[in-house]
Amino acid sequence: MIKKLLITFLFINLFSIGILNAKIENKIVVKVGSELITSFEVKNKILSTLIVANNQINQENINKIKSKVLSDLINTKLKKNELKNLNLKIDKKRIDNYLNQLTSNNINSLKNKFNNFNLDFELFIENIETEFKWQQFIYSKYANKIEIDENSITNEIDKILKNELTTKEVNISEIQILNNDDESDKKIISEIINEINKNGFENSALKFSISNTASEKGSLGWINTKTLSSEIFKIINLMKPGDVSSPIIKQNTILFLKLNEERIVSSTDLDKEQLKGRLMQQKQNEIFNLYSMSHLSTIKNKYLVEYK
Repeated sequence: MIKKLLITFLFINLFSIGILNAKIENKIVVKVGSELITSFEVKNKILSTLIVANNQINQENINKIKSKVLSDLINTKLKKNELKNLNLKIDKKRIDNYLNQLTSNNINSLKNKFNNFNLDFELFIENIETEFKWQQFIYSKYANKIEIDENSITNEIDKILKNELTTKEVNISEIQILNNDDESDKKIISEIINEINKNGFENSALKFSISNTASEKGSLGWINTKTLSSEIFKIINLMKPGDVSSPIIKQNTILFLKLNEERIVSSTDLDKEQLKGRLMQQKQNEIFNLYSMSHLSTIKNKYLVEYK
């Protein structure tokens, strides 16, 4: 533990003295199972994260995310170890579609930004591919354990469309962290609250959140309030645009929510099948996210993490 803290401290200092102007000597920073993390890879991840999030590349923003970047890279290498012998394949079209969505169909612009900072675009793609393979692995491993009652969702939507002329939609963002169920939770909660107050919710999501929405600054987009769980609905219903919730303690995670906007829409304008599909996908993603985090937590004891 002491060595980990020391290495993390040295790592932070390394990237506080000129990542933008100096050449970083390419050293092994961490060994995760049979996978290596190098200082160049860390630099690549830090700057690419800021580029994709459309944040300014300056020392202040680098300092905000560098610790989380190392943690994210360790998680990526843990996943690579677990996936190594599975021979999973990802269709290139899926990656291209993701990049087009990420860049608003302007992949070349993203590549140019990478070139401007001498970053490895293929390494960026490799990490995306690893995440897609991990999703595929989790799906194949846990799909038979997921049960979503389609009839109850249909009935829920019928009530929305039948009994109300209008319905409310909310645009919300999230920060999601693991619930360790010990004293360390109090510390990380305090850190997140301080970070939100100092640098805003979006930057805090980028820095702390373990959810797939972290790269999008925690954005969950527009959600019909009738599709929220009763617990989340009660919390959101008491919030005003701009408000951030108190930490919401779940079984495996701790959740912060921010209400960005809200709007009233006519129930007659809602597409029943589209709403049903969104709700089914939302519930499925929630369940898979829990399985993903749980499995990742399990394999942390399977592969040795060595700080060099």
